[in-house]
Amino acid sequence: MVSTKFKNYRIYCNFLNKLAKELTSYYKNRLDKPFKIINKSKKKGYDPVTLADRAFEKYIRSKIKRRFPDHQVIGEEFGHKKTKSDYTWILDPIDGTRSFIIGNPTWSNLIALNYKGKPVIGLANFPKLDKYYLNYSENTAYVFEKGRKRKLKVNKKVSSTQMKVAGAFHGWLSLNKQKKIPKVLKLMQFPCFDALSYAHLCEGRIDAVIQCLNQVWDIHPIIPIVKASGGLISTWKNEDAVKAGNILVSANNLIHNKILKLLKPVR
Repeated sequence: MVSTKFKNYRIYCNFLNKLAKELTSYYKNRLDKPFKIINKSKKKGYDPVTLADRAFEKYIRSKIKRRFPDHQVIGEEFGHKKTKSDYTWILDPIDGTRSFIIGNPTWSNLIALNYKGKPVIGLANFPKLDKYYLNYSENTAYVFEKGRKRKLKVNKKVSSTQMKVAGAFHGWLSLNKQKKIPKVLKLMQFPCFDALSYAHLCEGRIDAVIQCLNQVWDIHPIIPIVKASGGLISTWKNEDAVKAGNILVSANNLIHNKILKLLKPVR
């Protein structure tokens, strides 16, 4: 297992704990101002990016380069910096760019540290909310808010009849396909707020999150936090979430298996 080989949690957690605060200050002092929206889609779709996305990623890369110059970096905006290191940083400078554009405070900075291809530490920082989520080991994660930290723990005891489910298909699942999973649609009674929904599950506020089209930078930072909080995470095919794509996160096995079964017609 990764945990038997990766032991340097303190070094990297201290780095990310400081970086989370720096990113929030950087946003408030430099990026909280009017911005231009660019559609980077080469097709007819809409894939927005702002100068803030790119500024955040440059800022994060500069911090990593200064502290860990030999490490690899994969970012949504500036691609892959390849080295021979076993350590790779996965960056989503603004997860939830559409929320950022319209002023919804649920957008975040997502950062994962991968060791030999596996996410071992994840940070989800929410500058507008002044809070961030970070795992300190494979079994311990915290939310930091208003100068305090709380240990994250999913609601393990919730039943499938009482569970709160949030979901979003991001335009991927056609209406005809949605008609094949009416029980899933009926369960999705709570709004899905970008990566914040995954974070809310880790706090025990909701019990399952269903999302489509997650890229590696969307989900790798979330994986260690979910697992450290006691949650389950996989693709809709019940494969390792490291592959990204369509993702299901649940509070316990009972819920996870039930929703996987209900998703079978469209997975």
